[in-house]
Amino acid sequence: MDTILEARGLNTYYGRSHILFDIDLSVEEGETVCLMGRNGAGKTTTFRSLMGLTPPRNGMVVLRGRDCTKLPPYKKARIGMGLVPEDRRVFGPFTVRENLELGKIPGRNGGWNLEAVYEHFPVLGRFADRFAGTLSGGEQQMLAIARALMGNPDVLMLDEPSEGLSPVIVGTLKELILRLKEAKTTILLSEQNIRFAMAVSNRAVVIDKGHVVYTGGIEEFRANESVHKRYLAV
Repeated sequence: MDTILEARGLNTYYGRSHILFDIDLSVEEGETVCLMGRNGAGKTTTFRSLMGLTPPRNGMVVLRGRDCTKLPPYKKARIGMGLVPEDRRVFGPFTVRENLELGKIPGRNGGWNLEAVYEHFPVLGRFADRFAGTLSGGEQQMLAIARALMGNPDVLMLDEPSEGLSPVIVGTLKELILRLKEAKTTILLSEQNIRFAMAVSNRAVVIDKGHVVYTGGIEEFRANESVHKRYLAV
């Protein structure tokens, strides 16, 4: 498989505070990789560093073999990086359809369009003319994911997608991600919900205090109770 996205030795700071320490990770084509760790471990900062929202002080971000470390976020979106942030950022005063249309990226072509979105996310088709701000949290999460897919990204990055959702909606989200996997979508997600992460991922990367402390296949990770207890408080 081809490597789609890589982080090589990322070091990221907030002011003088050193947050990420030599972060290395990779995502292969069609693979789902989950970045796991306790709250505050550095998961969201890793996503922000990859996307250029909080640029790393040193290290490299590589997309399909291209060094894109210094590109601003909008240019990273144009070359194939799609991010669904932790807080979703749907445009409340706009309709569902308008939010989806805003997800289109000039020059990005592929199988994701309104018709495909409504097929995979039937609730969005039913609520196409509703204002996004009136949707439930789960519906807004679906909209945020679908809006990112409208840009036909090479890699879809989901930051804490299950956070704040009811168990029923988390189950729906799990089935959606599994369908995206079947469609060979390349996914990098961060999660604190270990059961959810193990259900949808091919590989696990565990981060603790800004360091990658574990990388392995999901079955190996599932059996490694010492990693669960030490770094994930399970």
